Amino acid sequence: MGSILNPQATAGADVTMSSREIADLVEKRHDNVLRTIESLAQRRAIALPQSEEVPNDGPGPKTIRQYRVGKRDSYVIVAQLSPEFTARLVDRWQELEARTPAPVELSRMQILEMAMESEREREELAAQVAAAAPAVEFVGRYVESTGLMTFRQVAKLLKVKEPEFRQFLKEEKVMYVLGGEWTAHAQHIEAGRFQVRAGTAQANGHAYSTSKFTPKGVQWVAGELAKWQLAQRQKEGSHA
Repeated sequence: MGSILNPQATAGADVTMSSREIADLVEKRHDNVLRTIESLAQRRAIALPQSEEVPNDGPGPKTIRQYRVGKRDSYVIVAQLSPEFTARLVDRWQELEARTPAPVELSRMQILEMAMESEREREELAAQVAAAAPAVEFVGRYVESTGLMTFRQVAKLLKVKEPEFRQFLKEEKVMYVLGGEWTAHAQHIEAGRFQVRAGTAQANGHAYSTSKFTPKGVQWVAGELAKWQLAQRQKEGSHA
């Protein structure tokens, strides 16, 4: 996989590392690394890096998108993805900086502090999700006897306002509007979280299709909504 290791530096500029190289270092899929970078940037833990289109030397499209990440933010990203690979990242930066004028070094204590801060955030999120577990369990028991549910029925069950529920479904790419109807994305239908019902309106003969939540889908979306709401509160708190 050496072909994807593509650090960049110019005279007088900071050295950067590509998101594909980070994925290689921590042994993760590149799309998982991209999502982690964007999530951390949304939470203002890092700055959103510059993106670029580069040739794809594997199967699929001719070009792919990647980020160019600075040294400090790379430690935050790796601490979030796989802290056990921090030493490997340190070694890689030493290799890169040996080829360029050395930037300001991060101390081992600073690296440790960033890793600990990321771990604290992860533990806080886990605690919040655990706190929501009883409500999610209730949802699971409730839907076992009710079958398929509409968007409005699920919003009422979860005690969430419909505009907020719509925002969550859209941002998290759970559902989208098609022909005036909320339609589930294909991957969630395939996962058994929705069933699609087609029919014809008696009034005008207009054909329609609607996506309804399955019991499995309601239980899943309850947990995802709890995590999304927590992230929204954290974002609002950071702006206060």
